[in-house]
Amino acid sequence: MYQEYNTMETALTLQLDFTIPEDHEARLISRFVDSIPAEFLLEETSHTGRPAFHPAMLLKMCLFACSRSTFSGRTIERMNDESIPMKWLTGDTSVTYKTINNFRSSEHAKRLIKYAFVLFTSLLQENGLLQEEALFIDGTKLQADANIYSFTWKKAIDRYEAKLNENVEALYETMIQSQVNICLSKEQLDTSEGIETLIDAIDTSLEAVEESIQEETQIPKGGSIHKRRRRLLTKHRNKCVKDYLPRKQSYEEARATFDGRNSYSKTDKDATFMCMKEDPMKNRELKPGYNLQVASNNQYVIDYDIFSNPTDTRTLLPFLSTISTLDLFKYIVADAGYGSEENYETIIDDYEKVPLIPYGMYHAEQKKKYKRDPKRRDNWSYDEKEDAYTDLDGVRFSFTHYSTRVDKQGYTRQFKVYTADKEQMDDRLNALAKTPKGNQRQTSVNYNWEYFKHQAKEHLESDYGRRIYAQRKIDVETIFGRMKGVFGMRRVHVRGKQAVHNDIGLMFMSMNLTKLILELRRKGGHTFTPSEKRQKNNEDHLKPTVFIVLFICQKLVFSQPLIR
Repeated sequence: MYQEYNTMETALTLQLDFTIPEDHEARLISRFVDSIPAEFLLEETSHTGRPAFHPAMLLKMCLFACSRSTFSGRTIERMNDESIPMKWLTGDTSVTYKTINNFRSSEHAKRLIKYAFVLFTSLLQENGLLQEEALFIDGTKLQADANIYSFTWKKAIDRYEAKLNENVEALYETMIQSQVNICLSKEQLDTSEGIETLIDAIDTSLEAVEESIQEETQIPKGGSIHKRRRRLLTKHRNKCVKDYLPRKQSYEEARATFDGRNSYSKTDKDATFMCMKEDPMKNRELKPGYNLQVASNNQYVIDYDIFSNPTDTRTLLPFLSTISTLDLFKYIVADAGYGSEENYETIIDDYEKVPLIPYGMYHAEQKKKYKRDPKRRDNWSYDEKEDAYTDLDGVRFSFTHYSTRVDKQGYTRQFKVYTADKEQMDDRLNALAKTPKGNQRQTSVNYNWEYFKHQAKEHLESDYGRRIYAQRKIDVETIFGRMKGVFGMRRVHVRGKQAVHNDIGLMFMSMNLTKLILELRRKGGHTFTPSEKRQKNNEDHLKPTVFIVLFICQKLVFSQPLIR
């Protein structure tokens, strides 16, 4: 026996109740967005024409759509027509996908998302949800919404442009021999303005040739010399106008787009070709993408940023400079990919934080093979009075001079250079003191780098360092797992750095709110109330605007129980 089932029924039950449960994430999203002050939420709009949609409604729509792993503007529009929680958030207002996409890629949305993270972090700190005063930082690569076969490489541009410059210089020499009135330096010829000047000079010569042709009364035997000159100049002009100048302009545009990078995608010029670890064939294929950097605590995203540079070492300091709530944390925790002299120096001296970041050889130095390696200077003996090293073979290295090295990013390092003594005790040592090419062996010591390595090693091997660093893998790595496995964002869905930045920010804020609602459910509807001690500590380092927001959020966001 089966129940009656007929899709041709003309009478359908009309559902008039659009209420949602009290512990639904849509309610928390609504309360959180409503707690943002109007001076941050609203912006100046036109006083004529159709009124704009309220930013709070659009922000709620985007956050709730991300919580449902929905990132397409058209799908969000359809969700607004079909989903009851979305209707409840928007007040059953029809919004087109163009409005949604324009909002989430706008500068206004970028400021709102930035302020939302500051607000959320302050709430976590106020209610005791930040642990160990540690900021865990790590990065991952996200594939861009771009064609993987349309790319531009800097090395190719360098090669083709060098060949073009040679052709332009050869043409310039030809013009000089043809008595074209022009004078340009090599630096001027290597620019598009120089080629345009060359074209103008050819045009001037063509005008003079045309006048000469008009003045000819009789064509000499063998043809007119002026007409042959005109054909030659016209040929060279066409070559410049149709070939040299467009190519030069495209190369200059490509160089401006590189902005310190080695490649970019033609369909998303902000994306850089990077080695993706999650390639299905496990061959680490180069694809256009963004380097996503995330700072977390207690598996909540505190802040984030995206970079076109694939190297984590060079992204740490720019990322730290964008974190507004950095003063809430004492420890900066990251893996060995972030350990460098410049990073240590800035974190310790400028930010006055404790770096729990191992350097590149930290784990290798713990192994017996490293400690027994005769080539490692750490295993040599050092005479502090004589300022000399002696390796395990007995070769003595004495200080000879200082050396200064500047890397590609402009960071300066100071080295002390030690050279093997030319007169050793016996012939065997004299032979060991030379390289295979017959030069004296040298070793360079950067004592500033050695100092910071010692500091990092001391912090990492302390009791608090071991405890905090052990939390790194289960804190920030879990966020990447939720982002790619649960929320399904393995690649971005928009193009352009600002649009990608906003899209990822909406997804991370949605992850924070959904995680918070799960904690509230586990706690049985516990209401967070700030303690007087924490509120007094906040007054020392938070801006007055944040206190107003905290007060509003305490009243609007966490004053009502989320579970009946």
